[in-house]
Amino acid sequence: MNHTPHFTVIGAGHGGKAMAAHLALMEFPTTLYNRTHEHILGVERRGGVELESYEGGPRGFGRLEKVTSDMSEALKDADMVMVVVPSSAHADIARSTAPYLKDGQIVVLHPGRTCGAIEFLKVLRDNNCTADVVVAETETFIYASRSDGPAQSRIFRIKEAVPVAALPSNRTAEVLEMIHLPYPQFIDGGNVLQTGLNNMGAIFHPALTLLNSGWIEATHGDYQFYIDGVTPSVARVLEALDRERVTVAAALGLRARTAMEWLKLAYDTTGEDLCEAIHNQPGYYGIKAPPTLNHRYIFEDVPMSLVPIASLGQRYGVSVRGMDSIIRLACIVHRTDYWRRGRTIEKLGLGELSVNELTRFVIEGVLEPE
Repeated sequence: MNHTPHFTVIGAGHGGKAMAAHLALMEFPTTLYNRTHEHILGVERRGGVELESYEGGPRGFGRLEKVTSDMSEALKDADMVMVVVPSSAHADIARSTAPYLKDGQIVVLHPGRTCGAIEFLKVLRDNNCTADVVVAETETFIYASRSDGPAQSRIFRIKEAVPVAALPSNRTAEVLEMIHLPYPQFIDGGNVLQTGLNNMGAIFHPALTLLNSGWIEATHGDYQFYIDGVTPSVARVLEALDRERVTVAAALGLRARTAMEWLKLAYDTTGEDLCEAIHNQPGYYGIKAPPTLNHRYIFEDVPMSLVPIASLGQRYGVSVRGMDSIIRLACIVHRTDYWRRGRTIEKLGLGELSVNELTRFVIEGVLEPE
C-alpha cells in the first residue's frame, strides 16, 4: 500500500476501545464510532483512550483522529472498518453503513460468529448498497480486553494467530494485505463457512449456561463456570454438540477443528475426554459463571451461532437434535423464538442452494444456481 490506511472502529465497548487505542498507538489514523453519543463523551473530551496492558503489551495514550456518533462522518475517510459489536447488532450496523460505504473499503467483523459476513452482505444488498466493498470476518476476537473507565481500556492478552476470511474468499488476500500492517497475527481462514463453523463459543457457551441455570440463578454466578459447571454429564452434552458441528462442516466439504483439537491448539491442553481436558486448562480456573441467564452466552450465541449451524445441518441432511434441544431450552427460558430471530439459511437467502452452489458463493461470490 502507498499510504497509511485510516481505520474506523465501530463500537466503543470492551473490545472497540482497546482496538482503537492500540491502532492509534501504532500511529494509524483512527476514528471511533458509537451510536450512543453519551457512551463516548469521555473519549471525545480527552481526544483518545488511555491504554493499560500486560507486561510487554501496548500502553499509553491513543490519540484518535475522530470520535463520533455520525455514521457518515465515521466512514468518510475509512479504508478499513473494524466492526467490534455483539453479532446480534451486525444487521443493524449493516443497515446504518449501507448509504455511506464507498468502493474499495473493507469491512471486518470481529468476530463474525457464524454466517456474520453472509448476513452483513445480504443486508447491504437489501438496502441498495452498490459500493464495491469487501466484507470479511474473523474466527475470534484478537484481544482479551475490558473497558476500565470512560476513556480507559486494558488489554490482558493479544492472540498470536487469528483466522480471517473474506466473502468471497478470493478477496481474502486484499484483506490480509491491509490488516497485516497493524496486525501480522491474522492468517488466512479459508472461507467464511470455515471461520463460522470453527466457532467454539456456539458449543461451550449456551449449553454450559443452560445446563447450569439453577446454579446460576441460585448463586448469581458465584462459582467457577468451566471447572464446577463442566461435570461428566454436562461434558457429554458438549461432546454431542461438538460432533454435530463437525458433521455439519463435513457435509459442506469442510474439516472443522474438534473441541479437543481447539483446546490443544489454543491452550496446549489435553485429556482423555472433554471433561478432563477442560479441567486440565489452568486458564479456566477462576472464571466465574454469568451472574444472570440474561447473558450474551444465550441471547447472542444461540441465535447468531447455534441457530445457523443447526440450520445448515437441517438443510444438508445432518441430525442436529442436540443443538435443537439447546435452542429450544433457550427459547423456553427466555420466552422468545430464537429460531425465528436467528440466522437461519432461509433468512440469509441461501435456503435453495446445493452444497456446490453454497461453496461457489463463499469462494467466488456467485449466488446463481449452476
